Amino acid sequence: MNGEQSATRPSRRPRWLSRNVWTLSWVSFLQDAASEMLYPIMPIFLYSVLGAPAAVVGIIEGVAEGTAATTKLFSDQINRFMPRKVAVVLGYAGAALGKVIIALSFSWPFVLLGRVTDRFGKGLRSAPRDTILFLGTERSERGRVLGFHRTADTLGAVVGPAIALVLLGFFDENLRIILWIAVIPAVISPFLVLLVKDKEDRPRRTKPSSIPAGSAVSEKLAGPLPAPLARLIGVLSVFALANFPDALILLHLSLQGFSVTSVVGAYLIFNISYALLSFPAGALADRFPPQYVYALGLACFAIAYGGLAFTSEPAIAIALVIVYGGFAAVNDTVGKSWASKLAPEHQQLQAQARLQGFAGFAILLASIWAGLLWSAGPGDGIIPLGISAAVAIVAGIYIAVFTPRSKA
Repeated sequence: MNGEQSATRPSRRPRWLSRNVWTLSWVSFLQDAASEMLYPIMPIFLYSVLGAPAAVVGIIEGVAEGTAATTKLFSDQINRFMPRKVAVVLGYAGAALGKVIIALSFSWPFVLLGRVTDRFGKGLRSAPRDTILFLGTERSERGRVLGFHRTADTLGAVVGPAIALVLLGFFDENLRIILWIAVIPAVISPFLVLLVKDKEDRPRRTKPSSIPAGSAVSEKLAGPLPAPLARLIGVLSVFALANFPDALILLHLSLQGFSVTSVVGAYLIFNISYALLSFPAGALADRFPPQYVYALGLACFAIAYGGLAFTSEPAIAIALVIVYGGFAAVNDTVGKSWASKLAPEHQQLQAQARLQGFAGFAILLASIWAGLLWSAGPGDGIIPLGISAAVAIVAGIYIAVFTPRSKA
């Protein structure tokens, strides 16, 4: 009797928490643990160990993000030649290879090569992975899907810096040992992707002239994105021009007097905030109009950047880093799920490719102008931080008032 009851008892797992969502969340956990183990020490490694100036730190991150953006932008075209699952596997493998190159680096050009390889892998995997995450889910649940995935991903970003903190103390702040240890989880993650199932109706390599008009393949290969979605991508990409890489934030803290261990600790606190707020942000975007949730995230951005520009108090800086985690959660979770809800099913990959690609190009430009202005005025990045805070205020008002609602 008890056996019959247990056999018919419905699963307690939410319907949106599919095997793919669960598996890819673990994959992202491992890869982010590796990435975030080395990311907070990277600016200090470049600046203090390899002797690279602040402008080079910005340029390296900008070129790396530009590489990711270019690959993301064309990932829907790459899909014509490569199945989504293969792209995800190769993407995570490329990220692992990039970390090996960084660990071997003895001058900043090799770090640049490693970061470009790493970000090429990220660009190759990101949009196909997010498309696979949405398989079999309702539009009204996609904020939860991305929120869960981002929580797992960012928990890796909590574990990574925490491990780095312990290892920094154990190895007397030997940065290169940390870089090598970060390679281990990075190498494991591509193998877990093999457990993912993707029943993909992939576009064939066919000349457009030979495809019948109105066919399913024709829909996959042609047609602009819906106007509301295109407008949303444009607005978020313009704002991204003010969102320079977090490596420069960490460099700012270092220049304000934070030790290597303190910088890693601050980054750990940021990622805890990011992880804790990702799922709530996605759930809010499923329940309320996403433009209001995103505008709230921009308010967090303005407070964090503006505050960091005008304070050198460590306690206040840590509080602002926590607030900044709120923006990171909203930017990634709400932005992607919002675009997914506006996109037709046959254009999901195209929508994610355009959103992530154009935003990545904008971050490339942001890293360049912020790096060039880093020493202007009072120095230490105060001018770029103030400019970005002002842009976020304007963007938040515009997004709350003028951007489109989702279909859900």
